[in-house]
Amino acid sequence: MRYRLFGKHTGLRVSELVLGTGSFGTGWGHGAEPEEARRIFDAYADAGGNFIDTANGYQFGQSEEILGDLLAGRRDDFVLATKFTMRTDPAAGILVTGNSRKAMVSSVEASLRRLKTDRIDLYWAHMSDGVTPVEEVVRGFDDLVQAGKILYAGLSDF
Repeated sequence: MRYRLFGKHTGLRVSELVLGTGSFGTGWGHGAEPEEARRIFDAYADAGGNFIDTANGYQFGQSEEILGDLLAGRRDDFVLATKFTMRTDPAAGILVTGNSRKAMVSSVEASLRRLKTDRIDLYWAHMSDGVTPVEEVVRGFDDLVQAGKILYAGLSDF
């Protein structure tokens, strides 16, 4: 496996291949059961991969839950990236959807619980919600960095 620096302004070393985990879980009616997810994850790790991508909304949160179990005992061997913007529960209220600071804080706390970790290495806003000013998003990210909940932040599909 080859590695690169993440972005132009970090010293974070990530594998060139990222393991996307949108199919970990069956919350959407299809995807990998935990045993199959473990086989995929282990093959990726055995190949030297260290960069894991997920999102709070993938499989209605199941992807993060499965990853939390898979990372047990080896969390520091991986760069863990997750995204927010979409809600995990279709019945959840409007205040936990989008990129507002309120939604961001609620989402990061829930992701930390599901991932069974004390920090997220890279936290992305998944997409623009069309209403939240980017200044609010960036300030929220900075607050989460200062609180030690995330190490890096970014914008995904903007």
